[in-house]
Amino acid sequence: MTTEPPTEQQLLPGIRYRTETRQRLVTHTVNGDPEQVEEDYDVLVPVPPRDWDHIVMTAVTVVAAGLLAIAIIWSVASIGDLLARAVLAPIAYLAASAFALVWISCMALEWLARYNADRAKGPRTAGTVALIADMAAVAAHGHLEDSLYVGIAGAAVSAIAKYMWSTVMRHQARPLPELTRRWLAKREADITARLALAGQLRTLARVEGQAAVYAAPPAARALQDNGQDTPGQLSPTVLSAVRAIRTTVPDLSHDDVLAHLDTLGLDYDTDTVLTVLDNEDSRSPGPRPVITPTGQTVTDSIRTAMSSGVQDKDKVVSYVHQIHGTGVPRSTIVRVFNRELGRTA
Repeated sequence: MTTEPPTEQQLLPGIRYRTETRQRLVTHTVNGDPEQVEEDYDVLVPVPPRDWDHIVMTAVTVVAAGLLAIAIIWSVASIGDLLARAVLAPIAYLAASAFALVWISCMALEWLARYNADRAKGPRTAGTVALIADMAAVAAHGHLEDSLYVGIAGAAVSAIAKYMWSTVMRHQARPLPELTRRWLAKREADITARLALAGQLRTLARVEGQAAVYAAPPAARALQDNGQDTPGQLSPTVLSAVRAIRTTVPDLSHDDVLAHLDTLGLDYDTDTVLTVLDNEDSRSPGPRPVITPTGQTVTDSIRTAMSSGVQDKDKVVSYVHQIHGTGVPRSTIVRVFNRELGRTA
C-alpha cells in the first residue's frame, strides 16, 4: 500500500507542510521480464507546531545552569583566595571547590528522591546547611578584603543559583498520589530487602567456609587450603559450590549435583559429597533417608560386592539398593562402579 502525495484540495488551511522523499516498490518490465524495484516519490508531511513549553523550559534550564556555573566560579575564587592565606594556593582552591560541590550534590540527591518526600528532606536540609557555609565563607572573604558589600553580593549569587534550580526542580517534579507513593515505597523496600539478604547470605557463606577451615585439624587445613577434600569433610570451595547448586535448583538429585560439580571442574570426593547431601536432606522437610549401616558408605558397599566377585553392573546396583535403599540413584552407583573398576583394571 503506497501513500500518494496530498493534492491541493486535501491540504488543510493554516498547517505548514514539508516535502519528504520516500521509496515504494513498483513493477518495472524490461524486455518482458518484470521486476520489483524501488521508486522515489515525494509526499507532503504536516509540520508540527513549535512546542513553546519545551522551548521555554529548555531556556530556563540553560539559565539555571549558567547561574550555577557562575556561582561555582565565584565561590571557588573567593573561598580559594581566603584559604590561600594559610595554605598553598592549589590546595586552597581545591578545598574551596568542596563548598559548592556539596550543596550541588545535595540538590542532585534531592532530585533523585523527588517521588519520596521523606527521603528528599535529608538532602534538602544538608544542601541548605552547605549553602549557608558557602555564603558565610564568601562574605568573610569580602570582609577581609574591606569589601563586605562585595562579599554579600557574591554570597547572594550562590543563594540565587540554588533557588533557581530548586524552582526548576519543583516545576518539573510530578508528585505521586499517596496510595501510589506508598505502593512504590513498599515495592522498593521489598526489592532492597532481597538485595540485602542476598549480600548477607554471600557473607555468611564466606564466613562459614573460613570457619570450616580454621576449625579443621592442621593437617586437614593444609589440604583444604589447596582446595582438596579431607576424608569425611569437603573443602570450602566444593562445599560452597554444593550449597549454591542446591539453593539455585533445590530439586536436583544427588547425581545431578555431582554432574554440576564435574562441569565446574572441581576435584571432590564422591562419598563425602553424598554424605553432605544426605545430611542436608535429613534436615529439610520430606521423607527421611534410609538408615544405612554405621560407617559404611556407598563406595564401601560397591567395593565389598566387587571383592566378592560380583562384576555385573546390575547386580551391584541391586546389592547397593538392598544395603542403602532405593534412594541412591542408579547413575551414582554406576559412576562409582566404573571408577572402582578402572582402578582395579
